[in-house]
Amino acid sequence: MTALPPAATSHAAVTELLRAAGWSSDQRNATEVPGVIGQALSKVLLFMDAPDHTRLRRLISKAFTPRSIDRLRPRIIELTEKLLTPLRAAGRFDVINDFAFPLPVTVICELLGVPTSDRELFRSLTRDMAAVIDLDATPEEFGRAAGAALTFTAYLVPLFEQRRRTPEADLISALVAAEDTGDRLDAAELATTVILLLVAGHETTTNLIGNGLLALLRHPDELHRLRTYPDLMGSAVEELLRYAPPVRRVVRIATGDAVVDGQHVRAGEQVIAMLDAANRDPTVFAAPDTLDITRDASRHLAFASGPHYCLGAALARTEAQIALGALVALPDLELAIDEPRWRPLETLHALEALPVICTPTGSSPGSPNGPRLAAQR
Repeated sequence: MTALPPAATSHAAVTELLRAAGWSSDQRNATEVPGVIGQALSKVLLFMDAPDHTRLRRLISKAFTPRSIDRLRPRIIELTEKLLTPLRAAGRFDVINDFAFPLPVTVICELLGVPTSDRELFRSLTRDMAAVIDLDATPEEFGRAAGAALTFTAYLVPLFEQRRRTPEADLISALVAAEDTGDRLDAAELATTVILLLVAGHETTTNLIGNGLLALLRHPDELHRLRTYPDLMGSAVEELLRYAPPVRRVVRIATGDAVVDGQHVRAGEQVIAMLDAANRDPTVFAAPDTLDITRDASRHLAFASGPHYCLGAALARTEAQIALGALVALPDLELAIDEPRWRPLETLHALEALPVICTPTGSSPGSPNGPRLAAQR
C-alpha cells in the first residue's frame, strides 16, 4: 500500500497551505502524480494556479456573488416547498435521494441552463468523477472518472453549439460568449468548467444538507433550540459546516522545501490539508467536539480559504439555510434507522441515504414518482 502524503491538521497549518505562496494546486508540479493525470487535470479550475486560475474564476464569479444568489432565493424556496409537499404527506422519506440531491442539482442546472430532466444522468456521472479527488483512487476508478468526463463532454458540446446560435439568460451562454470573444477561455476550459460547476454545484450542498440534518437529529437539544429560535439558522449553518464539513480535505503541492506541522516536506511533495481536523482545532474553537449553533464558527475552513475559496459558498449557504429550515420544521422528525449509510469516500463526507420519519400532513399523492422510501415500506 502506498503511504499517504504528510498531513496538516492544525488550523494555522491548514490556513498556511491554503493561503500562502509556495503551495500549488497544479498536479503537474507533484512528483508523485503521473504526468498523464496531471495534464488531464490542468484544465480544471480546482487544479489551476494563477494566472490561469485567476482569469477563469473571474469569468465565472459574477454568477455567484451574494447579490446574484439573493435573486435566486425565491426560486430556491419554491423548489424546496415543491419537493417537500409530497414528502410531508408521506411522513417517511430519504432526505438524500428525495430532497437533498434534487434541490441543489435543479438550482445549478437552471443557473447554467442545463435541462433539469437529465439530473439523474448527472448524478451517475458525478459519482464516477468523485474518485478523482480521492488520494487513494484506483486506476480503475480513474478510468471510470475519465469515461464520465468524456460522456459529460459529449452531452455538453451540442448544448454549447445551441447557445452559440441562440444565447439565453444563463451561465453557459455567458461562458460560450466569453470563449467566442476571445476572453481567454478555450474550448477545453469551457467544457471542464461547466462540468465542475454541475458537479460541485450539487455534490457538496447535498452533503451539507444531509450531514447537517443528521448532526441536528443526533443533538436534540440543538435541534429544539433551532426550532425555538429560527433566526439562529445562519449561525447554525456555519456551525454545521465546521462540525460536519461536506469536504474533509484538499491537497497542495510544495513548490519548495518546507516544514508543515513539524514535518519536513520536499519540493514536489503533496500535503493533505485536513479541513475537518482544522475545524476542530481547540486553539481556535472551544470544546470543538460539541455542536453549538450559537457559536461563532466564522473561522471554519469548510469552504477552504485563499485563492481557491469555494466559488459557490454563498449559494451553498443560502440553499442549506432554506432547506434545513424547512426540514427542521417537519413535525416529530426523527431518524428511521440507527446508523445511516455513508459513501465509501475519503475526501467527500457524504451520506448514501438518510431515512427519516415525521408526522404525515395531508394525504399522500400516491404518485409513482413520489418518495421512494415511502414506496418501499
